[in-house]
Amino acid sequence: MPLNNNDIIIRLRYALNIKNTDMIKIFQFGGLTIDEEQLHVLLTKQAEDTKRDEKVDREILESFMNGLIISQRGEKIGADLKPVPPTFDMVNDAAINNVVIKKLKIAMGYTSDDLISFLKSADIKISNSELSAILRRPDHRNYKPAGDRYLRNILKGMAIEYRPKDVKRASHK
Repeated sequence: MPLNNNDIIIRLRYALNIKNTDMIKIFQFGGLTIDEEQLHVLLTKQAEDTKRDEKVDREILESFMNGLIISQRGEKIGADLKPVPPTFDMVNDAAINNVVIKKLKIAMGYTSDDLISFLKSADIKISNSELSAILRRPDHRNYKPAGDRYLRNILKGMAIEYRPKDVKRASHK
């Protein structure tokens, strides 16, 4: 089952227990102004056979991730003491999962051990060197594209960690 871009936002919202008003603020921090109605459309689960970016394109997803970084860590200030604009690194669909994992790590201040722990909570084993390859720049010789499996299970592990009662209840339905 492929991971749609809006599914990433839905799962992140659930795992981090983000309210609608905070979601709108996060998008604004990322440079995208949306209202409640547009947010509702973005948070509506797509059918499995739809294109990855039918409702949420790469730019919207990356605006959300950049906004999450700013909401959690504040704006990055350059040497000239002016805010540095966020980067847009999702140049193609193959880069989406890697960029989301990297930006999530930055926003939440996670260590590699935290990410490995989330994967372990979701019953996925990954070595430190394999995770390091996922977090590398795409032009690095040891770069490894992160499949949907890794991102999906990091988000699942976060939900297990942060919302254990909700996840257990949902899995028994």
